[in-house]
Amino acid sequence: MEYLLFRVYGPLASWGEIAVGESRHTAVYPGKSALLGLLAAALGIRRDEEERQAALFAGYRFAVKVVSSGHPLRDYHTTQAPDSVGKVVYRTRRDELILGKERLGTILSSREYRCDALSLVAVAAQADAPHTFIEIREALLKPRFHLYLGRKSCPLAAPLNPLVRSAAGFGDALDNYPYGALFISNSLIRTARRETSTSDTLIDAPSLMKMSREDRYVFTYGNHPVRYYWEGEAGDLTSQQTLTRHDQPLSRARWQFTQRTEFLRIGQEES
Repeated sequence: MEYLLFRVYGPLASWGEIAVGESRHTAVYPGKSALLGLLAAALGIRRDEEERQAALFAGYRFAVKVVSSGHPLRDYHTTQAPDSVGKVVYRTRRDELILGKERLGTILSSREYRCDALSLVAVAAQADAPHTFIEIREALLKPRFHLYLGRKSCPLAAPLNPLVRSAAGFGDALDNYPYGALFISNSLIRTARRETSTSDTLIDAPSLMKMSREDRYVFTYGNHPVRYYWEGEAGDLTSQQTLTRHDQPLSRARWQFTQRTEFLRIGQEES
């Protein structure tokens, strides 16, 4: 079976959980709504295009391998906004601050982020998938809209490195995905050049297809078991725990979500 694979890394990420009051929590790995949002942005699908969004929701299943869940960061956040009155519509932030100046109030909230988190993503297509993996891969390489890791304050810090590969299941696809080094030192470049002395490109150098020494240090790779999260049939992974996530999109325009079932397996420590 074919899978689309890509990596997700940034200095900050916020994978939204259920928002209660002034607290905005984050999961430790990207959920389905976040990954669908990433694909939709790359393909140029707007939030108000309900039919195209619905087709995207129904067309794909996801699995995530958490290489590093990163470190938690909590931000005390304040913003000013006018309260609603009558039929007044503030169309821009400037309108809020000028037209609604007399009604401005301060909103306090606490927002959570994950720092230096790295996850690998595998996508499986359903029979009614609206886009081929080749189309999505091209979109991830040249996205129509900016790509964010949950919030606009969380940009990507490395290319997604999307690949389309055949595998026996989600586990096989994720474990054998050559997602590449994030930090590339001069020493690593010299090694790659020796490995590809007869080629004009370094892309296929074996040393650049895996974590660098610096990456392993940053992510403390090898000191913790990896975790796999997936939905539906994994093919080659056996579930150890069943989870309920509230990140199945119903409507992007109305910002409505429902619950879905997800499976978890904790793997062996990486060597």
